[in-house]
Amino acid sequence: MKLVVLGLTLSSSWGNGHATTFRALLSAFARRGHEVLFLERDKPWYADHRDLPDPDFCQLRYYDSLAELAEWRETIAEADAVMVGSYVPEGVAVGEFVQRHAQGVVSFYDIDTPVTLAKLARGDFEYLTPELMPGYDIYFSFTGGPTLARLKVDYGSPCAKALYCSVDSTRYEPLSVPKRWDLSYLGTYSDDRQPTLDRLLLETARRRPDLRFAVAGPQYPDSIVWPGNVERIEHLPPSEHAGFYSASHFTLNVTRADMIAAGWSPSVRLFEAGACGTPIISDRWDGIEDVLQPGCAIILADQTEDVVAALEGDASRLGQAAREAVLAGHTADCRAAQLERDLAGADLSRTPRGDLCCEQI
Repeated sequence: MKLVVLGLTLSSSWGNGHATTFRALLSAFARRGHEVLFLERDKPWYADHRDLPDPDFCQLRYYDSLAELAEWRETIAEADAVMVGSYVPEGVAVGEFVQRHAQGVVSFYDIDTPVTLAKLARGDFEYLTPELMPGYDIYFSFTGGPTLARLKVDYGSPCAKALYCSVDSTRYEPLSVPKRWDLSYLGTYSDDRQPTLDRLLLETARRRPDLRFAVAGPQYPDSIVWPGNVERIEHLPPSEHAGFYSASHFTLNVTRADMIAAGWSPSVRLFEAGACGTPIISDRWDGIEDVLQPGCAIILADQTEDVVAALEGDASRLGQAAREAVLAGHTADCRAAQLERDLAGADLSRTPRGDLCCEQI
């Protein structure tokens, strides 16, 4: 199969979770014998922080404008499948162009589904419009559960399927490194996540000055007052994630508000940490039990006291149970097999296309 992907970024993991998600999925898809081309909009904030400029599992090419994207028209037309990702710059025009010219399966991979639906509800059509959604043969959603029915009933998607993020089990595994932190967190700053991070990690650090903590990720404002026992790491490339998790007695998972409201939206950090056998403490949301069993493979925490109590426990079996669950059902190989089945089985006759305005390209 020849697959063309137009995603936010593959080359840079700086300030986004898209790159690691695409890297895991597409490398596993390529291992199944398929040919992949990734088209990335050339943006300076990614160009300045590229940690995978030349992947060995697919072709990576850049375009700097919609006009330059038009040069790929024939390639897109000849592909067996084309996938457009969420948050692609000028994503509406890109989607219209793909739906106009692609002859194979056209899909949308929403790595931000609850955020996308919230944007649509307030008339924010940054990269997707309601009119564009029925033109995608398959809507692959980062979120499962009731959201899939909403995509079909409210927005006319002919086929909506959960395609959760995953982990490359060849890159994420327990490493024999010294434990540096009692509790760590890896994630880009977000306004809606920060209150939970304050409650579950920073306040825990204040109450337990004898313990060591770490927060890794960019874009945190200078106004945050970090306790003295919290180590700040501005950016951690994916090559260092496994070492980071393995050096943590526990790691924290914090979920964005829109994804908590929707439920069934597991973060890639859950799978990365689980694959490394690191015990996970997480906030609470519907559907988490379908991913990792609370009390067995993950600890759920609502208040600071829950985290303080968890750090006192022996979590070796918790980490092992998380690793077993992730390897059994949440690896990139599992997701790639699903993607292959769904693309091969797509019903192209159900999707209305051809009446879209595509004057920009």
